[in-house]
Amino acid sequence: MTISSKQTSTIAGLTRDWDFQPSLVMRWERRRMIETFVRAAHRRPAWKKIKAIVPKPAWVAYFIYAPDGVLSSAHRFTLARLKDTGFPLLVVCACPDAQRLPADLPGYCDALLWKDLIGHDFSAYTLALRQICKYSPGANVIVQNDSVFGPFTDLRTISEHSRWDLTGFTASSQMTNHIQSYAFCLKHVDRVKMAHLSPIFFPVFALSDPQAVVYLQEIRMARVAARSMKVGALWFSDVKQVLDSTLVRPMELLDTGFPYLKRSLVTKHKSYMERDRVLERLERFGHPLDV
Repeated sequence: MTISSKQTSTIAGLTRDWDFQPSLVMRWERRRMIETFVRAAHRRPAWKKIKAIVPKPAWVAYFIYAPDGVLSSAHRFTLARLKDTGFPLLVVCACPDAQRLPADLPGYCDALLWKDLIGHDFSAYTLALRQICKYSPGANVIVQNDSVFGPFTDLRTISEHSRWDLTGFTASSQMTNHIQSYAFCLKHVDRVKMAHLSPIFFPVFALSDPQAVVYLQEIRMARVAARSMKVGALWFSDVKQVLDSTLVRPMELLDTGFPYLKRSLVTKHKSYMERDRVLERLERFGHPLDV
């Protein structure tokens, strides 16, 4: 499976079309997971349905964090590009209350859910997937958050032709072998699949501590999924060679037709790449440069 015809090349230090291989989990790590959950878990955030989900064969679910109730230019670019895929678009928007949702947001999306600010991206993913499971069972779902710019290429191939049930765009061995959770595709979302994934997409609880989210949800997602389904990623980076492909090899990935560029390259991880290089590539894609 490839994203585009361009994705035939190799990238130094990365493995293409990687079948997930779980790392060994030590007993002390399991105890630490339980302790972390007890410390960090809280009730899931409040939420409200603004535009209802209807049965469709596929969806794109996009999580927007808008604490000031305003869409950024990057949000608007992504919303427009996701609409261009032709898939129905479900947006989960986190802002202080449902009355402060961006006024023009409903016009971009086919379904819209508001959620409270508490809870991290996995609380939004859980809400989106469980609502799709209930009202559009069996759909393929591409999930992404607003930590990335893009997509810059068509997402249809991964939704329709990926050989895995859970597909990551990138995976890493940092901490443990895992799929990176900024974007992924989950096929045939139904009650059985969501039951298998309930140790990740908590039915009742949520986490707000970013480190707890990484430890209990992101790095465990592929391992839990692999117990009942096929799991893999388009690109895998072994930390012995490349720490994180989205930070160390972002331009090489884009050159192969990869659809995303991490927003953190111009914020907290700006030391990985010159800002001008990032802006030049964004400009080439027609992306706004006020990032």
